[in-house]
Amino acid sequence: MYKQDRKKGLDRAGLLKLASGASVLTAGVLIVAKTGAWYMTGSVSLLASLVDSVMDSLASLINLFAIRYALQPPDEEHRFGHGKAEPLAGLAQSAFIAGSAVFLVFHAVDRLRYPHAVEQVPMGMWVMALAIFLTLVLLLIQRHVIRKTGSTAIRADSLHYITDLLTNISVLIALYLASLGWTKADPIFAMVVAAYIFYSAFQIGHEAFQQLMDRELPEEVLEQINAIAMAHPEVTGTHHTRTRQSGHMRFVQMHLELEENMSLKRAHAIADQIEREIMTFLPDSEVIIHQDPKDDSHKHASPL
Repeated sequence: MYKQDRKKGLDRAGLLKLASGASVLTAGVLIVAKTGAWYMTGSVSLLASLVDSVMDSLASLINLFAIRYALQPPDEEHRFGHGKAEPLAGLAQSAFIAGSAVFLVFHAVDRLRYPHAVEQVPMGMWVMALAIFLTLVLLLIQRHVIRKTGSTAIRADSLHYITDLLTNISVLIALYLASLGWTKADPIFAMVVAAYIFYSAFQIGHEAFQQLMDRELPEEVLEQINAIAMAHPEVTGTHHTRTRQSGHMRFVQMHLELEENMSLKRAHAIADQIEREIMTFLPDSEVIIHQDPKDDSHKHASPL
């Protein structure tokens, strides 16, 4: 059992490192390509995409270090592990992304006031096509890792790369319209991109903040946890079920109601069995169960 858990932990660590490393590499390649394309074209929508990629690279670097820290095992000063490094990274990402959106709005407004023809459009379009392809490959990798690990940091990283994909597509359209003589299409598309980036930043920040505030797991998860406990024939009830998430780890606390004349040994065995069943339902979780006699006065006690 221990060897299986350890192997599972190592597999998860490898997947997280793969996703974070691929994210940093992709962002670096896109920054170099887009910088050259922006210098040649002067497109403000391409600048918007470049700024977005710079923010992606900073966010990905934060993710890389945060994930490595979050994967460290619990120690004497962090008994519950280091999982909250992941939502902290998500919160930092949201700040970076929101800042880039504000910068783009100012630049796009300036370009609307002082229009500028876009040059070397074919080169810019080829670069954006490359950016779309690389981003799609990265998103496929991230989707696989999220499905296997449920990582908040990778989910946040994936969210702003989805934004980046939409940004790249919109820039491709803007460059095409600019080649037809629609000079205002370039800054208008840049402002649309900025608005979407800001919305994305809000989503990332909200999810990270909720994890840092120990928000309960979804209602359907709570219902399933209680159902697992109640499925045992000797359990007469449950109460004070509490949950939270810290990075990839989920924590569950609950009280079981058992017959008052049951032996301590039997009550302990039932609690152990239910703990194992909940941990099977929620991998990477820590479960603590307290046993109460059925006629206890817990129903009038404080849940804390």
